[in-house]
Amino acid sequence: MRVLIATDAWHPQVNGVVNTYERMREEAPKLGVELDFLTHEGFPTVPLPSYPEIRLALVWLRDVAARIEAVKPDHLHIATEGTIGLAMRAWCRKVGRPFTTSYHTRFPDYLSARFPVPRSYGYGLQRWFHNGGIGMMVASTSLAGELEDQGFRHIMPWTRGVDTALFHPRPVRDFGPRPVLLYVGRVAVEKNVEAFLAAPLEGRKVVVGGGPQFEELKARYPQAHFTGPLVGEPLGRAYASADVFVFPSRTDTFGNVIIEAMASGLPVAAYPVTGPRDLVAPGTGVLSEDLAEAAMAALDLGPDAPIRHAAGFTWQAATRMFRDNIEAARRATLVRAGGTAAKSNMIGMSP
Repeated sequence: MRVLIATDAWHPQVNGVVNTYERMREEAPKLGVELDFLTHEGFPTVPLPSYPEIRLALVWLRDVAARIEAVKPDHLHIATEGTIGLAMRAWCRKVGRPFTTSYHTRFPDYLSARFPVPRSYGYGLQRWFHNGGIGMMVASTSLAGELEDQGFRHIMPWTRGVDTALFHPRPVRDFGPRPVLLYVGRVAVEKNVEAFLAAPLEGRKVVVGGGPQFEELKARYPQAHFTGPLVGEPLGRAYASADVFVFPSRTDTFGNVIIEAMASGLPVAAYPVTGPRDLVAPGTGVLSEDLAEAAMAALDLGPDAPIRHAAGFTWQAATRMFRDNIEAARRATLVRAGGTAAKSNMIGMSP
C-alpha cells in the first residue's frame, strides 16, 4: 500500500510531528507500506505569524493534483491543518476521494494563548476539517474522550514510539552534579515553560529547545541553562545527564519527549492533564497541580520503572497501528456506503 501524507510540519522544523513521520517512513516498508510526503518543499512559503520558524506553503489545487498524480497513492492522509493540509482536503472533497487525518496539535489553545480568539471558534474549524475524513487518529484515550465530547467523529487510536538505541542511560553529567531538572521541547507560550522556570526547585534547571520565547525566557531566568535545539547524540546525552524530566505543558496531545525521557531513565514530573495522564504509570513519575512538588517527589524514583515502561512504545507498533487504522477506515467507509450504519468505537490505546 502506498500512502501519500500531506503535512505542513516538515524539515527544518524540529518537533514531534516531523519526528513521528520520519520514524514511520523507516518502519513502513517492513509492513508492506510505502510513505510519500506532500510538504512545503518546492512551493513558495511565508512565515506563520508569531511562529516564523514555521513556513506556510502558497499552494493551489492544481499543484496538489499534479503531486498526487505523480505519486499515484492508494490512500491519502492529512497530518496537519495548514495550507498543505487544507489544499489536500479541498482536492479530496472536490473529487470524492476518501482520506484520513491525524490530530496532532491543539491549535485552538495555541491561538487563544496568543490572540483574543475564543477556543470554540478554533475547535469549530478543526471539527469541520477532520470530520470531512473517514477517520481521525489521536494519540491518547483522554484526548479521544475530549474530542468526542467536542463533536469529532470516526476517532481511531494511534500511539507513538521511542528510539531506545538513541535514548538510553549513559554515564554522563553534562550539566553538573545532581539534581538536574530538564525540559525538552519548544520554548513557546503554549508549552508553559515559565511554570518550570519559576517553580521553587533546588538544583539546576536545563531547557533544551528553541522557539519564540527563547530569548525572553533566557534573559528573565539567567540562572537556568538554555542549550538551544539539540538532536541526535547531543539530545540523548542531555536526557541522560539529568535526574528528573519536567513537562509543564497543559496543551500537548501526547508528549513524545515524555517517553524519550523515560527511555533515558528519567522519572517525569507533570500536571495531571492529557498526555502525561496517559503516559505516566505508577513508579515512572509524579503528576500534581503543584509542579515543584511533583518534581521533588520524582527525584525519589529510580530509573528502572521508566525504562521498562518506555520499552513498550515502539515505532514498529506505532506504524502498524497507523496502517491498520487506514485499512479499518476504508472498510468502514465501504460498509457505510452499502447502507449499514457503522459506529466509531475506541479500542485499546496501549502500544
